[in-house]
Amino acid sequence: MSVYDYHARTLQGKEKPLSDYQDQVLLIVNTASKCGLTPQYRGLQELYEKFHDQHFEILGFPSNQFAHQEPGGSEEIEEFCQVNYGVSFPMFEKTDVKGANAHPLFKHLTEKAPGVLGSKAIKWNFTKFLVDKQGRVIKRYAPQTTPDKIEEDIKKLLGNSSSN
Repeated sequence: MSVYDYHARTLQGKEKPLSDYQDQVLLIVNTASKCGLTPQYRGLQELYEKFHDQHFEILGFPSNQFAHQEPGGSEEIEEFCQVNYGVSFPMFEKTDVKGANAHPLFKHLTEKAPGVLGSKAIKWNFTKFLVDKQGRVIKRYAPQTTPDKIEEDIKKLLGNSSSN
C-alpha cells in the first residue's frame, strides 16, 4: 500500500482521494492552531510556494489530540490559517493521528516511518512525513524540525539538488 490508497475529507467536507496527488512529492503534517509550533505554518507555506510548481504538495491535517490545541471547527481552522499565515496548501478536516481512532493514513505513515527508538506514536503537533512521487514514505521529522531544514530532502526527491 502507498499513501495514494487513502482518502481524507477536506476542510470543506469533500472526500478527497490521495491518489489525486500521484506523481508528486508530499509533505504530510499534523497541525494545530494554538501550539507553540504553530508559526511553522509560515515556513510550510514558504516551502509550498517555492516548490509547488515542481510537483510538490503539502497536506495539512489539524489534530486536537495534543493538549487540545486545535479546538475550532473547519471554518475557524481555515480562516485562522489563511488570515495569519496565508496558507494556500490543502488542509483537511480535524483528524485523529494517534490511538485507536487514528486515521488509516496516519497508521500507515507511522508504520512506514517510526519515530525515535522505533516508536510509532506521533508525540506532538507538526510531526512531518516526506513522501516520494511513488507514494512511499521516505522520512519522518520531529515536531521541532522547522520546514527550512527539510528543503534539501525535498529538492533531492524532486530531482533538483541545486540551490535556488
